[in-house]
Parts: sequence; C-alpha cells; structure tokens
Amino acid sequence: MPTYVIEHMEDDNPDTSFPHWIALEYAQMIKWAGEGNTVIFSSLSPTSVKSLSEQLVARGAQEGSFRAETRSVRELMKQEGVPLEKVCLLDPRAEKEIAPEDGKEYDWFLFGGILGDDPPRDRTGILRRDGYSGRHLGPVQMTTDTALGVTSLIVSPPHKTLSTITFVDHPTIRFDEHEGVEMPFRYIVDEKSGEPVLPQGMREHLKADMDRGLDDF
Repeated sequence: MPTYVIEHMEDDNPDTSFPHWIALEYAQMIKWAGEGNTVIFSSLSPTSVKSLSEQLVARGAQEGSFRAETRSVRELMKQEGVPLEKVCLLDPRAEKEIAPEDGKEYDWFLFGGILGDDPPRDRTGILRRDGYSGRHLGPVQMTTDTALGVTSLIVSPPHKTLSTITFVDHPTIRFDEHEGVEMPFRYIVDEKSGEPVLPQGMREHLKADMDRGLDDF
C-alpha cells in the first residue's frame, strides 16, 4: 500500500492555527489516498501539527489515515528505513510520466506541499536536489490534492493512466448565474456530476473570499 508524503513548503506561523483553506486541500488528499493508505504531512511547526490534526479529525479523517509531523521527509526516511530509491518525487520537470508499474517500484510518493503558486515558482526544485526519482503528471499545473488524486488513481488498483482520466483545465467555479471564479489549475472531473472535484468546503471558502474582496472596494 503506497504512502503519500506532503513536504509542507508553505510558510507556517507558529503562533496561529493552521490555515483553513490549506486544511481543506489536505483533507481532500486523505480522501484521494483511500482506505488503508496513509498520508504524511511533514515539516510542520508544532502548532500546525496540533491545529491541522484537529481540523482533519473534525472533517472526518480516521485514525491511521494521516500523520502530522514536525520532522522532514529526509528525517522520516532515515528513521523509518525508507531508502532513497523507493521514494518517487512528483515533479513537473521529470522526464517520465507516472505509470501503473510505479506502484510496485516505489513505496513512498512525495509531493511538495505548495498551494496556489500561479505562475509556478518551481519550489519542487528544493526537493529535486535531494536526488529522488521523478515522475510528472502532464503539462498542466494541478493543485496538490489533485496531483495526489491522480497519482493514487494510477498507482493503485484498478490502475488508470493519465490518458484515461478526465480532466478540466482552468474551470470557472460558479456560485450562481452571475458570480464565479476561474481557477488556474487542472482538476479531475467527477464522472457522475461532470464537475471538477474540489475539496469539500472549498467552494464556500472561495465564495466567502470573493465576497471579502468585494467588500474592500
């Protein structure tokens, strides 16, 4: 069973609670990982470990489905005996595309916890320097939760491929017939609704954020 590691690379404020919108994306990652798999959130501040854990449990995350850690991925690998060659970095600049056989080749799938970079700043390069094998997920930037979802669909049975997953690029999230916001990312399309898969609560967060912006004028 694969383990998914999110090396948190956003700036943490040790004196405040973990940002709500990031917690929404991290909760969605646990859903994408699926039952029996674990998502590790590494390189968090002690305050964020507590705050994120509380928010994830409040959103229904089950015991054992995630770990929130102050240790970095390299520290965790060393202490848990995971060799470098068994870790795959999801890297937009990798030469090879993620494939079903990678689910047997690697034990851990590593993502940079980088949320909302538009345009991308290649912060994954910080992890790339450590020498991991890399795989890419296609030419269009995804949110990190979408990237984990795509990886899970491909490396876990029944094993999809990039070409068999339905995506939508830069969708407009509609709040009503007059209001909406365009998202500059690629999303998986829900097969039943035909809508982009967003974290639960994200649509409401985007609407509230837009309303706050309008109030500033």
